[in-house]
Amino acid sequence: MLNLSKSHKNLVLTSFWGYLILSSFVSIIPAIQMQNVKPLPGQKDLTVEERDGLHTFVAEDCMACHTMQVRNIEMDKMWGSRPSIPSDYYYTKKRIDIWRQSPSFLGSERTGPDLTNIGARQPSDDWHLIHLYNPRLVVKESVMPSYKWLFAEKDSTKITDKDVVIKVPAEQLKDKKNKVVATNKALHLVAFLKSLKQPELPGAPNVTFIPAKPKPAAAAGGGGDAGASALPDGEKLFMNTCAVCHQADGKGIPGAFPPLAGSSVVNDENFRKQASVIILGYDARPEYSAMPPFGDQLSDEEVAAIMNHERTSWGNNAKTVTAEDVKSVRDSLKK
Repeated sequence: MLNLSKSHKNLVLTSFWGYLILSSFVSIIPAIQMQNVKPLPGQKDLTVEERDGLHTFVAEDCMACHTMQVRNIEMDKMWGSRPSIPSDYYYTKKRIDIWRQSPSFLGSERTGPDLTNIGARQPSDDWHLIHLYNPRLVVKESVMPSYKWLFAEKDSTKITDKDVVIKVPAEQLKDKKNKVVATNKALHLVAFLKSLKQPELPGAPNVTFIPAKPKPAAAAGGGGDAGASALPDGEKLFMNTCAVCHQADGKGIPGAFPPLAGSSVVNDENFRKQASVIILGYDARPEYSAMPPFGDQLSDEEVAAIMNHERTSWGNNAKTVTAEDVKSVRDSLKK
C-alpha cells in the first residue's frame, strides 16, 4: 500500500495518473468520439455573414446568459421540438482561426431564453434589431444590456437605400431629427441568430421528453363555449408567440409594432383578415415593421386560440372562431 503522507514521489505520481485517467474519460475520449459526428441531412453551413455574427456573439459572451441546449425534460419543449444532439453543433464548432477553438455554446445559465430555435420562434429582423438596440423596448422586464454600439445615429437627410433604419421612439435619440441605422455587425449578428433553427431528424424518430409530474385534475365545471374550451391555451400561445412584439397588454410599440387593443382587424366580425395576417404575415411598412408568417409554426387550433385571446382581451369584444374557421381560411389561401 502506498504511503502518500511520507513519500512525495508516490503522492505526485498518484495525482498525475489520477488526473490523466479522469481527463481521458471527461475530455479526451469524448473529444475523439466527437470527430465521428456528422451534420444532419439538409443542415447548412453558416454563410460568411452568419459566421461573422457568430464571432460577435462570442465576443459579447452571449453564452453567459443564453443557453443553446434543449434538455430531454418536458419543461424544455418550449425551446425546441426535440432534445439537442451533437450534430446540432456541427457547423458552429468550427475553429474561429488557427489559434482559437470555437467555445461551447451550450451555456449554463438561462438569465435569458434558450436560443436553440430562436430563428424559427422569432424570424423578424426588425424585432431582433430593436431588441439589440434596447431590449426594454420590446421586453419591459429584460435585464439584458443594450448594444447601442452596434448602431449609429444618422442625419435623416443623409439616409440612403443601403441603410437599414430601425424604428425606435424619438426619445431614445440624442437628436430627434436623426435615425438609428444598423451597422454590418448588428445585421450579421441578427443573421446568425436567425440561422439558429433546430433541424429535423431523418426518418421521423420517436424522440420524447421526460414528462413532468402531472398536475391534479381541475374540478369539472359547466358552461362556456364547447368549441373554445377544446382549443389550446390562447393566452399562453400569445405570450410565447406574439407578446414580444404586440406586448402582453396588446398596446404594441409605437412606430414599430401595431396595437391589437381596439384594432379594427381584430374586432372585425369577418375574421378572415386576422387569420390571414397570422398565417401569411403582413408588411405594413412604412408605418410599422413587417410581420413574419406563422402558418408553418402554428396549427389551425393554435391560430384559433390566439385569435380568440386577441378578440376577447384588452377591451376587444369580437365573436370567437373555431379551428374549422381557420382551416377554411388556410385552404382558401392555398388556392
